[in-house]
Amino acid sequence: MSGPLEVARDAWGDALPDWVERLALQCAASSQNKVALRLDRSAALVSQVLRNKYPGDLARIEELFRGHFMAETVRCPELGALPLHECHGWMAKARRFQSSNSLRVRMYRACQRCPRFRKGDKDAGK
Repeated sequence: MSGPLEVARDAWGDALPDWVERLALQCAASSQNKVALRLDRSAALVSQVLRNKYPGDLARIEELFRGHFMAETVRCPELGALPLHECHGWMAKARRFQSSNSLRVRMYRACQRCPRFRKGDKDAGK
């Protein structure tokens, strides 16, 4: 039986991205289900990424992983340095205007002006 790192190395070969290798190591250290839960994604998605078979936006998953597990940030025009996964959360909320609180309104406006924001992207926060 091979572990997540071996699965990823077999599937990706020499093109194995650093973040997929770290994803595999995280899965080996805890479990695929726990990693998926932390990413707010399914274990099947994590499995597809490790096996280089994910049909969706791999760059989006990379950013979520880098934000959650590698502490990478992005410069938000409203909040300053922001973890990548939190940026995705705000972008998802900015798909629909809600005046529930002043921060939500500010972030809606900031996201609408941000070059990272992709209005038609249904997977922005998920």
